[in-house]
Amino acid sequence: MTIGKVYLVGAGPGDEKLITVYGRECLERADVIIYDRLINRKLLRYAKPGAEVLYCGKEPGKHDTVQEQIHELLVWHAQQGKTVVRLKGGDPCVFGRVGEEAEVLAKAGIPFEIVPGVTSGIAVPAYAGIPVTHRDYADSVAIVSGHRSEQVDWEALSRGCDTILVYMGAANLPDICGRLMAAGKPSDAPAAVIEWGTTERQRTVAAPLATLPVEARKAGISHPAIIIIGDVVRLRETIQWFPEGQGGVGNADASS
Repeated sequence: MTIGKVYLVGAGPGDEKLITVYGRECLERADVIIYDRLINRKLLRYAKPGAEVLYCGKEPGKHDTVQEQIHELLVWHAQQGKTVVRLKGGDPCVFGRVGEEAEVLAKAGIPFEIVPGVTSGIAVPAYAGIPVTHRDYADSVAIVSGHRSEQVDWEALSRGCDTILVYMGAANLPDICGRLMAAGKPSDAPAAVIEWGTTERQRTVAAPLATLPVEARKAGISHPAIIIIGDVVRLRETIQWFPEGQGGVGNADASS
């Protein structure tokens, strides 16, 4: 029997138009699409007639169990000779567990490709009027997981990086801000948290680092969200361009 192939595809950060051309081509020829919780469901309309579409969203506390099931699905369908797309939000190589899935496929002798996507940490601030680098403000960027904030070297980040991007940190926002300030980051450092970035549901709260958790709580900000700390946040006052709360570009609906 002919072995199929798996494409590990980044869907982009939310707006359906931000998937790459190659990512869309992969969707159009897939026999099976296995998609994550935060991808824009409108992308599934590119599936060809008869394609099998499988949801594999990870709920809190069940990530490891679901991930093992995903590994099994990828291998099994490819072994049946099918073309499989594993569709992930943002870029699959940025907190997308693509390394784990590619390792499983390699060990099983399954051909695969990694198809990069537009990562949320860059695109979401851009839609909020915040470029992550600027020659007057930031020459370095760090991407950090906020899911386990106690394991991050906040002191090193505070000293050595101009712009800090935190994924999966909405629930730990007070702890993250507190740890950064304890590590030496000024309490008045510009900061922002952006919810449902690049979609019609996008909302941004910008405030000094010390008060960001309070302001975010007042606004009811929750996940999915990107946190950004650094002087580049000041640029939002001048170059904010995306009409938050008014439908937005592409009328995206990244349903959870």
